Amino acid sequence: MTTISKEQIVRWLESTAAVLNENAAYLTQLDSPIGDADHGTNMDRGFKKVMEKLPTVADKDIGNILKTVGMTLISSVGGASGPLYGTFFMRGGMAADAKEELTNGDMVELLQAAVDGVIQRGRAQLGDKTMIDALLPALAALKSGTESGKGVVAAIADAVAAAEQGMKDTIPLQARKGRASYLGERSIGHQDPGATSSFLILNALLTTLNA
Repeated sequence: MTTISKEQIVRWLESTAAVLNENAAYLTQLDSPIGDADHGTNMDRGFKKVMEKLPTVADKDIGNILKTVGMTLISSVGGASGPLYGTFFMRGGMAADAKEELTNGDMVELLQAAVDGVIQRGRAQLGDKTMIDALLPALAALKSGTESGKGVVAAIADAVAAAEQGMKDTIPLQARKGRASYLGERSIGHQDPGATSSFLILNALLTTLNA
């Protein structure tokens, strides 16, 4: 496979909604000791709204579809997750404007724009114990795989593996952003829920492409 089709992007979003629904209790459980205990509920609700909206834009270009996802999440998800994931999909959609399929290079540009948007919005850096700890390693791995000539699925597999490691690497960190940062050293020893949902979303893309 050399490109990702618009149909695969739609299936990815459907898969993401299913995965977040399946993992809603798990994400909320992760959020309980260090957050508001609502991350799973919020993400599940947001993607249920996305599923309601998706049929109205499924025939549009990839950029349009992703921007609609972003706007839907911003308007329907509480807490920090709505603005952050909304920005992720909005910026990614802007990078994929008018595209009907995505090459490796397009995927790098999309993820770069999405991650840059999240960093600007949340002001988090690597090591702050946030979704950035999964997303930045994923972006670096996607770039590296693409530059070394890997196919789009292999490069995304590298990105997912890096996101999973980044997610696990949040466990020993002390949170420096968001609600968890108020806990100081008590935030150590807990896996970050945002990094976990970021991994789940990227893994849903890989699963879709391998289907």
